[in-house]
Amino acid sequence: MRTGAVTTLDDPPLVFAPPGRIFRDRRDAGKRLAVLLDPIRDEQPVVVGMPRGGVPVAAEVARALDAPLDVVLVRKIGAPRNPEYALGALAEGGVYVVSYETAHALGLSDIDLQRLIREVEGELTERTRMYRGGREPLDVRGRTVILVDDGLATGRSARAALRSLRRRGARRVILAVPVAAPASVQALRGKADEVVCVEAPDDLWAVGAWYEDFSPTSDTEVASLLAELNRDHHRAVLPNGSHSSERASSAGRVDPPVTQELSLVLGPGLALGGDLTVPADAAGAVVFAHGSGSSRLSSRNREVARELVAANYATLLFDLLMPREEADRTNVFDIPLLASRLVAATAWLDEQHGLSRLPLAYFGASTGAAAALTAAAELGDRVGAVVSRGGRPDLALDLPAVLAPTLLVVGGADSQVLELNRAAQRRLRCLSELVIVPGATHLFEEPGALEQVSSLAIDWLGRHLGADRPPSVGATHEHQLR
Repeated sequence: MRTGAVTTLDDPPLVFAPPGRIFRDRRDAGKRLAVLLDPIRDEQPVVVGMPRGGVPVAAEVARALDAPLDVVLVRKIGAPRNPEYALGALAEGGVYVVSYETAHALGLSDIDLQRLIREVEGELTERTRMYRGGREPLDVRGRTVILVDDGLATGRSARAALRSLRRRGARRVILAVPVAAPASVQALRGKADEVVCVEAPDDLWAVGAWYEDFSPTSDTEVASLLAELNRDHHRAVLPNGSHSSERASSAGRVDPPVTQELSLVLGPGLALGGDLTVPADAAGAVVFAHGSGSSRLSSRNREVARELVAANYATLLFDLLMPREEADRTNVFDIPLLASRLVAATAWLDEQHGLSRLPLAYFGASTGAAAALTAAAELGDRVGAVVSRGGRPDLALDLPAVLAPTLLVVGGADSQVLELNRAAQRRLRCLSELVIVPGATHLFEEPGALEQVSSLAIDWLGRHLGADRPPSVGATHEHQLR
């Protein structure tokens, strides 16, 4: 059987490891994994373990590389009546990976999912206190981070952990495990900069089958290992030769932006709930327009919003309709009404929070995309860019009047909406691009689909928000992601 760093699956192992290749315990697995990671020593990495079982493995790696040790907290999101049945995973920083298809099949709404996520967030907070005590998380900004677990089966928790570390500012993230399922390695190759494992059997069966001793790791052991490995972590040398304690005292700690729950009072008797997040030195502001009756709690829009905040954009998610208005389904398709709320919310944002200095963009979904384009046509130069996810731009009132560069993102399996987007793009006179996400359906519930939407949106805003737009007719493009 081939062993060593696995970064390609062109020739994966095809047989189960003989008994001599089974790890004695997690310490043995960590020592053998550390041998493969030794070339990374010169990068002065931070080692991060996934509690609980990944921490003893990570501790051995940290010892061998003389590196500081931290954890990234990940918790399973269980189904309401069967907590052991995983709907997804939640990591520190509000990063989560959820199977919307499974949740909806169980009859859960987006609001139900948000409630479950908030409950798990509370559990994460408690475990953070238990493991770290009074210590702050290690600063991974600009660093190489080695994420370690005791094995990789489905990879859902690892995916959430990788995204959490990216959000914390890690420059390079290496996923390292003693044993992994080849399919999961393949799925995560685009999420980690490198995947390293000792064994990658074609028939994994269960991670525990690869250990002679796979006894549960206790919370006490996790806390003890973290304390032991990090007694002097404040003096961990940074890549520039300074020390983390010096950096903390001179540069100060950069706290993550706080989301404010607000009431947008837009007129007499008209107050709408909203969530506003403004990073320090924000590059722009993005106002979301949901559709099809979903509220600001739409899990899909919130996931995209979190990625935009991580990319240094302020975000506002708000309810376009009051509860009594939502009871009338015709309001969901009342584009003039929805657009008027968007225009009013934009004025409120500029006046109440002084964000008129920031370039503004709209992000619309479903009928919200039509509202975003209608509002953009009305506000002219105030709106610098528009992004539509699975939207209905064909319902917009005056597409030729839109000045803002417009990105239309449609799922390849959403054939009817794709044709409607193509028809709408032909009516646009501004710079526009239509991008097809292969295999994605209308709600972008497929694994990785929303991440692609977020990446496309961030790239579009980076290229066009605040830039000088062409004075007249812009070019139109269509392409499919590969």
